[in-house]
Amino acid sequence: MSEPLVVIGNGMAAAKFCEELASHCLGRYAVAVIGAEPHLAYNRVLLSSLLAGEVAAGDIVLRSADWWRARGVTLIYGRPAVAIDTAAGRVALADGSALPYSRLVLATGSHPIRLPVPGMELPGVMTFRDRADVDALLRAAKPGTRAIVIGGGLLGLEAATGLAGAGAQTTVIHLADRLMERQLDARAGALLKQAVEARGIAVRLGASTQAIEGDGHVEGLRLADGEILPADLIVVACGVRPNADLARAAGLACNRGVVVDDGLSTSHAGIHAIGECAEHRGQVYGLVEPAYEHARVLARGLAGETAAYQGSVTATNLKVSGVHVFSAGDFAGGTDTQDIVLSDPGIGLYRRLVLREDERGTRLVGAVLYGDTAEGLFYLDLIRSGRDIARHRADLAFGRFDLDTNLTAEAA
Repeated sequence: MSEPLVVIGNGMAAAKFCEELASHCLGRYAVAVIGAEPHLAYNRVLLSSLLAGEVAAGDIVLRSADWWRARGVTLIYGRPAVAIDTAAGRVALADGSALPYSRLVLATGSHPIRLPVPGMELPGVMTFRDRADVDALLRAAKPGTRAIVIGGGLLGLEAATGLAGAGAQTTVIHLADRLMERQLDARAGALLKQAVEARGIAVRLGASTQAIEGDGHVEGLRLADGEILPADLIVVACGVRPNADLARAAGLACNRGVVVDDGLSTSHAGIHAIGECAEHRGQVYGLVEPAYEHARVLARGLAGETAAYQGSVTATNLKVSGVHVFSAGDFAGGTDTQDIVLSDPGIGLYRRLVLREDERGTRLVGAVLYGDTAEGLFYLDLIRSGRDIARHRADLAFGRFDLDTNLTAEAA
């Protein structure tokens, strides 16, 4: 008889986990997936495209209902889990029902952060995290609507791109000195700012939000210097925090996220966590690829195979406001690193590779690409492998072809 396995969360991490589990041990577990949203699992990366009208809601669905049924997965969506009874091995749902489990996987994702400033509760202040947010923004963002996005990171730029695509007059307010400061260096951030502004989106850097103004509805945003920017709509997109609420209430060990070991197990036997809600070796990842790595490792472990998660070299490879950007590893560099830079402003190309020399040789430890990101995964592989590239550094900036040619010639 199949063991009952319950997954709380119906996002990208949960979908990947179910795919991997089915490929490794189909039929071993009776899988039920609980989703708070009343939709099939979808690709959150495409929410800005949905907001801009570039894709339809059906286009972002990850897997059809038939796909889930073919793998024996029971979907329970629109009925969120509200409590975990670790002693009884049961998950309580909002409708009063409960599901038993022998294994429980938490894939609860993240909560959007709202700033602790006056006026944040006013109608017209929204977040940008899920399908419901997109639906609300589509109702509010009409041509001519004055929209302000708080946050110039990846999420904020995606929201701004979508709003501008919907016809709103859009301004991005960002506290840091450059856009996407966690993923891009100063030069790439400046290039991205130019590209965003060229698409009609205003950008204000070094700008701190002091309050949201309005009488019964949003009317403006007040900056720390006293300036008030008029607004009909404000989107808060300044970050997320792991959704560890259920785990914390159930007594599982949590810091920022649900603490897991190398097998993605929590402090309680039989309970695991993957994706944005999981904290591994003090690190919480807010990207898709680490969540997929979690899913692969956990699925193999539950299938009886030997598998361990050692952490992820984070990488961002996305199209933001029509511009391709990529970053990976330690792109900030330092006194013990060297930079290789390839730049051609005429075609909007910027490529910076960060090298570190140690007893193992010369290694690529970080990369930032702007404009042309075709070689991003090649550089990511080099970073992850830690291989010595000293003999090939003259060709490194030009990508895979030249490096592989040199390697082939040497082997011959």
